[in-house]
Amino acid sequence: MKLVDKFVSRELLVNVLFAIAILSLVLVVGNIFRKLLPLLVNHDVPVEYLLAFIAYVFPFSLIFTIPWGLLTAILLVFGRLSADNELIALRANGVSVPRVAVSLGVIALVCTAFCLWLTVQVSPATQKKLRSTIFDLATRDPMALFGSDQVIDQFPGRKIYVGKKEGNKLENITVFELDQKSMPLRVTFARTGMLEADLDNKRILMHLYNARYQQRDEKDPSDLRKIKDGISMHEGTLPISLDELYEKEKKRPSRSAMSIEQLLDQLQSESTRERSESRTEINKRFSFPFACV
Repeated sequence: MKLVDKFVSRELLVNVLFAIAILSLVLVVGNIFRKLLPLLVNHDVPVEYLLAFIAYVFPFSLIFTIPWGLLTAILLVFGRLSADNELIALRANGVSVPRVAVSLGVIALVCTAFCLWLTVQVSPATQKKLRSTIFDLATRDPMALFGSDQVIDQFPGRKIYVGKKEGNKLENITVFELDQKSMPLRVTFARTGMLEADLDNKRILMHLYNARYQQRDEKDPSDLRKIKDGISMHEGTLPISLDELYEKEKKRPSRSAMSIEQLLDQLQSESTRERSESRTEINKRFSFPFACV
C-alpha cells in the first residue's frame, strides 16, 4: 500500500501544482495586465509598483485557485486510474476506493489549512497594502497619477481631466472642484499647464497658462442660471494638497482588509448593518477554505 499511496500522492501533487499555476496565470496575471497595462503606459508608473500589485493580488487569488486546482487534479488522476482499470485491479486485490483516497484526504486537509491561513492572516494584510499602493504612488511620485486623456479622481474634492501629457507638460486641462455632494462648485479651464512636485510641503503645484474659471452658486450649484464667469488669466498656479490623501488613507479600511480581531470587535457594534456585514465577512473567510474538502 505504501507504493500505491506514494503513486497517488505524487500524481495529485504534480497535477495540483500544475493546475494552480495555469489557473493563476490565466485568471490572475491576465486580468492584472489587462487592467494595469494602460496605467503603466499612460501614467509612467514605475515597474516596481506593477510587481508590488501582482504580489499583493496573488495570495488572495490562491484562495480560489487552490480548490479549483485540487478539483482538477482529482478529476485527472482518478479519471486516469478508472480509464486504465487500475481501480478495478486494486479492488480485486482487496483495496477499497476509500483506502486509495487516503492520500487525497491528507492533501485536501493540507490545502484547507493553507487556504485558511491565507484568508485569516495573509489576505487582509495584502488587501490593505493593495489599497495603499495608489497612496504611496501619489506621495512618492505624484505626477505619475496624471496621464493623457484621463480623469484623475484620486484627490478628494477634485476631478482633473488632462487631454495630453508629455513629461510634466499638460494640454487641455479641466479642473472640477467639488462640494461634499460631489457637485461642481468651480470649473477651471486651461489650454496648457505644467506640473511641479512640492513634496516638502506635501502638495503638487499645477501651473496653468491661458486659463479661465467659472464659479457656481454654493447654495444651489445645480442652478446653471447662477453661473458666474470668473477672471481670465495668462498664468496662474493651482496648489493641490496631498494632506487630503493622507486623511483618506487614515479612514477605516474595507472589511476585506480588516483582521479577524477587528471584525470580532465590530460584532459588538450598535449598528445592525455593521454587525451583519462583519458576520458575513467572517463566514466568507472560514467557508472558502473548506471548498477543498
